Amino acid sequence: MQRPSSGFEENWAESGFARQSIRQTVRVTGSGTAVRIRLSNRFGNRPLVVSAVSLALAGEGAAVRPGTVREVTFDGLTAVTVPVGGEVVTDAVELTVQRFDSLTVTLYFDSPTGPATFHAQAYAHSFRAAGDRTTDVEGDGFTEQTHSWYYLSDVELSGGEAQHGTVVAFGDSITDGFGSTVGANFRYPDRLAERLSAAGKPWAVINAGIGGNLVLHDSSWYGDRAVSRFERDVLDKPGVRSVIIFAGLNDIGFSEADLETYKPNPDVTVSELIAAYRGLIAQAHGRGIKVIGATILPFKGSEYHTPRAEAKRIALNEWIRVSGEYDAVADFDKALASHDDPEVLLPAYDCGDFKHPNDAGYRAMAAAVDLDSL
Repeated sequence: MQRPSSGFEENWAESGFARQSIRQTVRVTGSGTAVRIRLSNRFGNRPLVVSAVSLALAGEGAAVRPGTVREVTFDGLTAVTVPVGGEVVTDAVELTVQRFDSLTVTLYFDSPTGPATFHAQAYAHSFRAAGDRTTDVEGDGFTEQTHSWYYLSDVELSGGEAQHGTVVAFGDSITDGFGSTVGANFRYPDRLAERLSAAGKPWAVINAGIGGNLVLHDSSWYGDRAVSRFERDVLDKPGVRSVIIFAGLNDIGFSEADLETYKPNPDVTVSELIAAYRGLIAQAHGRGIKVIGATILPFKGSEYHTPRAEAKRIALNEWIRVSGEYDAVADFDKALASHDDPEVLLPAYDCGDFKHPNDAGYRAMAAAVDLDSL
């Protein structure tokens, strides 16, 4: 979750909501017969009053599947107040959910929320409507939309087929899915979950990417630094068996471009990044979690590629490959680099900005992960 900001495109985080409903769709990578959701007010400036909540299987657009709408309660009550900096978990809702189903969560706020804790780059459709629309099936009243999620931090499934553990993809915008088709679930963690399913491995995959995230520094635009959010976004999730750590490009690149959104932008060294990775590895191993290190993709041609930045990327990737400190390596660099120039992202995998993959690139990333390493 992130602090309220204008983000990369229009969203509702800074203005918040009042006498409005927001409907958000999330595709799950597990299955179950009961659902709970977590709502976060981590970065709110006042207690968050949630007046009503519903859950359903998603239909087309803002519509939901008839007969699947469920009222959601909190200790038996239909409304809840989330304290500043806090979160709440709902009661379990009976609903049969299959792997790769899309769930719709509708929240209604009768009183002003103030700025909203949110996830800027969800690459999924969220909708807004006036009034309490939690029981609407058709969704016609939801006339506005963004690509962000608000307050919704987790969807938890229980019952049914055992999941046998969870894989967490931890990183920045490339893990988040920047450049992928909105609403299509073509991010690399989605593709990885599909590979696992096809291989008969019943493991859920959590996408813990935040666009622009830094390993070593907090950002008002891009969330808490990776080393501080690792515990809540990875270690504290139930049933985690492994984590793929894919981060560091922004720490390398931000210092090379003087843009307001790239602040803070200190000159981070490779040694500092390696020390941070070692800390994350130790924390994960202390919880019995396997750690897969992912190499940094080429980014020549982007706004923050320089010879100095490239030298850092090469050195960092070499350490990831040969240090032996990770349990395994996902060599995304090798899988997506141009054959003509290894400093360049292969054009067939480039979304157009020289550093983020497109849908085909994200598929290639997922294919580069050794499923047995998870």
